[in-house]
Amino acid sequence: MVERSQKDVWRLTPWLMIVLLLVNFVLMALNAREINSGQRVIRVWTQTAADFFQSPVTTLSSSISNYFTSISSLRSAASENDKLKQRVQELEVEKKQKEELASENERLRSLLNLKEHSKYNVLIARIIGRDPSVWFDSSIVNRGSLDGVALNMPVVTDGGLVGRVTAVSPLTSQVDLITRDKSGLGAVIGQIGESNALGVVSGTSKKDLLEMKYVPGNVNVQVGQAVFTTGQDGIFPPGLKVGEIVSVVQGSATTPHQILIRPAAKLSSMQEVGILLYEPLPQSDFEQKLPNAVKKK
Repeated sequence: MVERSQKDVWRLTPWLMIVLLLVNFVLMALNAREINSGQRVIRVWTQTAADFFQSPVTTLSSSISNYFTSISSLRSAASENDKLKQRVQELEVEKKQKEELASENERLRSLLNLKEHSKYNVLIARIIGRDPSVWFDSSIVNRGSLDGVALNMPVVTDGGLVGRVTAVSPLTSQVDLITRDKSGLGAVIGQIGESNALGVVSGTSKKDLLEMKYVPGNVNVQVGQAVFTTGQDGIFPPGLKVGEIVSVVQGSATTPHQILIRPAAKLSSMQEVGILLYEPLPQSDFEQKLPNAVKKK
């Protein structure tokens, strides 16, 4: 054991006093309490020092957490937005389907009304095809010979005359529209028996327009007058509405009128039609014996 001299002891005494004071200060600090709250002062100081360092760390961690939360929210919002867009599209499709169904019901109701009030048997048919050629105006319907359809039967809508059947198979038929340039039918301006403005209506090269020929120029004809079938062509029954006059170039006593007619039926947008199960009466013996009489095949 090392023995220290009295001089060494006196030299260490101040340092021992300092250490003892520090230890006493620490003990006092540990036991010291605030008067109001009763909390230990050392705890308050420790929390204050911790807050000094903890506040920036908390702010930084909160910012990072908010950043990733924002990214997650954006992804969730984008996904929700996609779902909403898809739902909107579905609702638009449903709305369009309901509108088409309502429109179809209205068209069929009109045809049924025509069927109830027509003096001829009406067979409702749906258009399943159209001739894409610009030179021919024809459509294909889903009714054929098995349904009682025959050649030259008239085809109508609730608006007026459409055309006639020109080809028949067991399940389908071809309908030539009255706008076809090779079509022709006997017609009269105004009501049958009340007008002398007789002529022949045929198709033109212009879409949705008909031409009426051979109307005497000395007969009064006005724009807006209705044109009806006469039944003299041996195909269409009398009284079917063909259309209305939209243009008249006045003729003279020796020159017929030049008349353009807009069809009564909406030929470009029709989807269902009615086939009249109509066959013209056979010619009388007197008509068959005329020199210029044409025998029907």
